[in-house]
Amino acid sequence: MHRTAPQQRILQPQILIVPKLRNSHLWYLCLWAADCVSPILGQKLFSLQCGLYFLSDQFLSFLAYPVFSLHCRHTSIVVHKDEFFFGSGGISSCPPGGTLLGPPDSVVDVGSTEVTEELFLEYLSSLGESLFRSEAYNLFEHNCNTFTNEVAQFLTGRKIPSYITDLPSEILSTPFGQALRPLLDSIQIQPPGGSAVGRPNGQS
Repeated sequence: MHRTAPQQRILQPQILIVPKLRNSHLWYLCLWAADCVSPILGQKLFSLQCGLYFLSDQFLSFLAYPVFSLHCRHTSIVVHKDEFFFGSGGISSCPPGGTLLGPPDSVVDVGSTEVTEELFLEYLSSLGESLFRSEAYNLFEHNCNTFTNEVAQFLTGRKIPSYITDLPSEILSTPFGQALRPLLDSIQIQPPGGSAVGRPNGQS
């Protein structure tokens, strides 16, 4: 059952112009510090970020087509000191930057939320049993970006940037995308290194 988030303070999303964070421990420390500041200021807010990864080199180099021009993007949501994402294995989590992709290539600061970790995990569990089951995954129509956008709206009431969510339709609208769609629809992406949400740590 889809839950409605409680009233919360909404902050305007903004793009953080940062280089790829090579040290995942540094990124984790920054997230921890952000969540520690809110109680000191008398606020009960939790920071929310969207990690943006470029997948062409890592996952799609086996295709003998100019797929690099597609700039395929994988996204995740980082909140409550963990990173959450959706792939062909369903909803998974890991410490920030904990998959084999490493830290993200860039980060979008989505804002802050008052949704507690307990409520958030309960919400994720319901998504994993409904909209975001592993068999529901589709590279273009129901992917990691769909999940990230859904979660961002639940937590903050705002969507992630449209240049991320609109990319699949832009690709499929081209003759190249239409010609390759049967092949591309068969691709299953699941970044290694995460643990399936709702299962004991380490299982997938």
